[in-house]
Order: sequence, then C-alpha cells, then structure tokens
Amino acid sequence: MFLPITRRQMLRRVGTGFGTLGLASLLNEQASAKAPVAGPLDSREPHFPAKAKRVIFLFMNGGPSHVDTFDPKPLLTKYHGQRPSEISGINTMRKTNSPLMRSPFAFNRCGQSGIEVSEIYPEIGKCIDDICVIRSMHTNNPNHEPGLLMMNSGEMQPTRPSMGSWLLYGLGTENHNLPGYVVLCPGKPVVGPQLWSNSFLPGIYQGTHINNSSSDPKNLIKHVENGYLTPAEQRRQLDLLKKMNELHLAERERDQQLEARIESLEIAFRMQMEAQDAFDIRKEPASVRKEYGEGEFANACLIARRLSERGVRMTQIYYGAGQPWDDHGDINNHKNHAGKSDKPIAALLRDLRSRGMLDETLVIWGGEFGRTPTSEGAKGRDHHSLGFSMWLAGGGVRGGMVHGATDEFGMVAVQDRVHVHDLHATILHLMGIDHEKLTFRYSGRDFRLTDVHGHVVKEVVA
Repeated sequence: MFLPITRRQMLRRVGTGFGTLGLASLLNEQASAKAPVAGPLDSREPHFPAKAKRVIFLFMNGGPSHVDTFDPKPLLTKYHGQRPSEISGINTMRKTNSPLMRSPFAFNRCGQSGIEVSEIYPEIGKCIDDICVIRSMHTNNPNHEPGLLMMNSGEMQPTRPSMGSWLLYGLGTENHNLPGYVVLCPGKPVVGPQLWSNSFLPGIYQGTHINNSSSDPKNLIKHVENGYLTPAEQRRQLDLLKKMNELHLAERERDQQLEARIESLEIAFRMQMEAQDAFDIRKEPASVRKEYGEGEFANACLIARRLSERGVRMTQIYYGAGQPWDDHGDINNHKNHAGKSDKPIAALLRDLRSRGMLDETLVIWGGEFGRTPTSEGAKGRDHHSLGFSMWLAGGGVRGGMVHGATDEFGMVAVQDRVHVHDLHATILHLMGIDHEKLTFRYSGRDFRLTDVHGHVVKEVVA
C-alpha cells in the first residue's frame, strides 16, 4: 500500500541512527521479496527508549504574561508605578523605562508541591503536581512572526520544517487512517501554514490544519466521504492511479511532491474509515463533555485526547485565530482567556491520567514569548522575550516542580536558563530522539530542528 523508501532515504535514516540493523542488513531486507514494504509514515524505532509516544501542544498564541500566570513577583507590587531607572540594581536589558506594573491577579500555592499559580487558573492549579513549570524560558525576538516561527520550527526565518513535521519524519505514525500531525486552529494565526510546514522535508510530513470553529465533524473535515463510488470502486480507481504514478516515479530518482501526492491520496481514502469518528466528540459521554466544558478550545482539547488515543503523533491546538493573548491594552483580558482554557486543559490532564495515557503523552503549554513586567499604556503589557514561562506535563516529565527563574522583577531569565532550542532538544529527548542525530540533508548541508544549538534540560526529565 505504501511506496518503498528510496536508497537515498534509507541511507539518510540509517545515518541518523534509526533502527538497530546495519546498512547491509537493511538494504538486503529492503530487496527481499518477502520483506515488508516500508512506507514514509510507518512507525519507526527511536534512538533510545522513549518516555513519551505522542505530543499535545497547547499553544497560547499572542504571548501570555508570565508574571500574571505562573511566575509571581511581589516586588512588582512594592514598586508599582516606579520606573526601572529609579530602582537600583534592576536589569531590564531593554531600551524601556515604562513604569513597573503589579499583577491584578492574586497567586495561590497549589497542590502538595505548593507551586504558586495565578488565581485565573484555579483548575490547572489543582493539577500542578503533574506539571513542571519552566520559569526561565527565553527566545531571540519579541515580535510575533519571528517568535512564532522560532517556537514552532527553531528558526526565525521562514520556512523551516515545524517540530511536528520533524517528529513525523523521525518516528512515523501509529495510525495510517489519520494524519500523523494535526493542527487545530479556528482560522489562521499570524504566519499561518508556515507554522506547521514540512518545508524541505517530504510533503507527507506537513501538518494537517483543521479549522475547528465548528463542532460538526462533517464541517471539520469536508469532502471526506465519496457520494458517487463505493469503497471497492474507489480502491480500484486509486490502485490504477497509484500504478500510473509509480510508473512515472520510477523514471525519476526522487520526486518529493509526487511521493507526497501518492501518500496523500492513500491517507484520504483511509480517512473515510476513521476520521469523522475521531473528530466526533458527540460520541463522548455527556459527563466527559461536561468536564471539558463548551467552546472551540474545549472541543479541541477533547478532540486532541481522541486523536492521541488513536495514535496521532502530534496534535497542536491554537487558542484562537490571530494573536488573542496579545493584551497590549489591558492585561485583565488574560482572565477571559484563562477562563476559556483553564477548565478544558485541566480536564485534558485528568482525562489522560484516568485512561492511563498521561505517562506516554507529553502536554506542552505556552506561547511564542511572554509579556513585560512594565506597563504599556495604563493597563497593558508589551511583548517580552528575555524571560517567560512555559510548562510541561506527562510524557516522562517530573511533575510538581519549578525549573529556573527570572530575576525578582521578572525581567530576565537568570537561573537555569532555557532557550527555545533547549526546549526542542528536551521534547525530542522525551520522544526518544537524539536531537543531534535527527537530520535531513538539503541544499548541501544537514539540517535539524535545533540547528547547531540546544541542550537537553535533564533536570525536568523524570
């Protein structure tokens, strides 16, 4: 059903360390008439035993404020309204002298670990013992486009392969009836498809964008049913088309676009069997739907669980279209965003745990950067890349801990600093991948998600 991978692809994968067989043995197996045909989406062994099998990335596009969510700073209250230049010892590392602004939200110690969480996230606070909060994140640029690209693809310039595409390229997928990398976003965020692009990786590894503004599975995935041909007739038609494409492909050493087209046709055919069922949250018990709540983000969280249990390698959920967390005018809007995401995220964590899936599912929360401890206008906060928070849960992560710290005003990451490249290296590590060995040769050089950077943050690994 799948195309054999080419000799060049085999050399590339062996060179990156996949599998335990030698090159000669692998090539002999590929040449054997009895050997199974390897497809580009077939599930593959990681470099070493993985702690996680799948990823759910809860992406708060726009940039949530760390000092209003997971990194309390009492000194912002003490020095509220004062300018950084008036305070001895403060290091802004920015050309700004806007007044410091206290958080309008109280923080509470939660769980047995006693980690402080903002009052706007009470349900997540109840799950904090499953969560590792990284308070020392930093990135290269405080603008949305480069920040989004860096967090999603490890590079500020378009277009490089997204993290989900790298995972799919490295590990394949466990379910050939569904896309291995699904992006749920009600509309289009800033930069758009470049955030889930395969770039120079084969096209079959591109993320599949689903506009989840509707809860009706027939509207979520349009044209997945064929109203004119029976499945058997479709199969015969597709086999003929596949044979013609393979004859065309045989005349060329490698044609990524044609390979991707062949695989896409196969996936589209197989999706008729499972796709609408996977996206149909109406099949969940009423009690489960009540736990998640209502709304686009809540439905997406429930869909993510359904996709994960069906073997989808990575599901990324964007909080909304555009940059909804970008609260320049009034940081109090964070309460509204948290109100729509708090209950669904906590329900997702509890649901995964109750089904025995949390240990093998890595859940990530965060945006492209944070927001300034100083004010913008009277009540807002500007973009901030020098120090912000993200958190991880499940998937081999140590729960109930805080890693790293910003300074006492929340200006700069100062302790156990974690760059986006380090985060990517750690995510790949938890998935059983050595980030230095997951490479793809393009334009005369080997590329990887972390480029020439990145260190695994071993302290957060259970």
